[in-house]
Amino acid sequence: MADLPDEMRAVAIAAPGGPEALTPTKRPRPSPCAGEILVRVVAAGVNRPDVLQRQGMYTPPPGASDLPGLEIAGEVVALGEGAMSFKLGDAATALVAGGGYAEYCVVHETNALPVPAGLSLIEAAAIPETYCTVWTNVFDRGGLKRGEWLLVHGGASGIGTTAIQLAKAFEARVLTTVGSTEKAKACVRLGADLAIVYSQEDFVVATLAATGGKGADVILDMVGGDYVARNYAAAAVDGRIVQIAFLHGRKVELDLHAIMAKRLVHTGSTLRPRSVAEKAEIIDSLQAQVWPLLADGRCHPLIDSTFPLAQASAAHRRIDNADHVGKIVLTL
Repeated sequence: MADLPDEMRAVAIAAPGGPEALTPTKRPRPSPCAGEILVRVVAAGVNRPDVLQRQGMYTPPPGASDLPGLEIAGEVVALGEGAMSFKLGDAATALVAGGGYAEYCVVHETNALPVPAGLSLIEAAAIPETYCTVWTNVFDRGGLKRGEWLLVHGGASGIGTTAIQLAKAFEARVLTTVGSTEKAKACVRLGADLAIVYSQEDFVVATLAATGGKGADVILDMVGGDYVARNYAAAAVDGRIVQIAFLHGRKVELDLHAIMAKRLVHTGSTLRPRSVAEKAEIIDSLQAQVWPLLADGRCHPLIDSTFPLAQASAAHRRIDNADHVGKIVLTL
């Protein structure tokens, strides 16, 4: 690593707050430990957990970098002891526990993947966090099957656009809620069977109507709050509701009768705090089940916009304003 700089550009969180809290800085370049690779970052995805960390509401797990950024793509420039999955110069995309908003980032080789054929590094940087989240929650925990109905809230988000495409690729039917007619059209173009503008229509009524009164078999929810009880009303018998965030609050008062009457399962998960080994299992499933879909174009990361690393605050303003459709990516 003698030819690599000792210092790197990065974006840190000066103090909890708004987008202006993201501050360009310099940091020592990390070095890979045993089993790790060092990636020269070309692009890094921007995700809602980055926003929560910036606001002081999401503490990095023990041992993780305090820099935001949970997914990257770039060139492998150094190998830790025993790392054998990549060669120097390989293009890689990776799921990281932090540190993505920087010129260099280390990751265990089992949490990295080769860039899918035909995709740019910018597109590859929009895959790991989002696709891992959707795969483990919709397919592993939610058990979505061919022919079933998936209701995904926030269909125009990075998570939503990914969930729509993956569900359709595995021959499920998809309903989604969105904030505008323009976002509804974008989701339908991606394959959604119905996009519900939540300010114009009750998603419970629309879901039951679209499914002939049956309801959704799987519901992917990042809203929480008053959506929890409404999800129970919109769910089918033996439905599975998977919680991945609480934009409307995590404390609610509920009548739990629907859980018994409909035999519902309400579960949830987080991704960032999981161990390297747990993430590796998800990564392995993605490589086997989803990488072929990405390589042949049946799924594709939808890029809303890109910003230079130094303009990370502008990228966060865009995600805060909820104007985006798809993923926002930082470039170096």
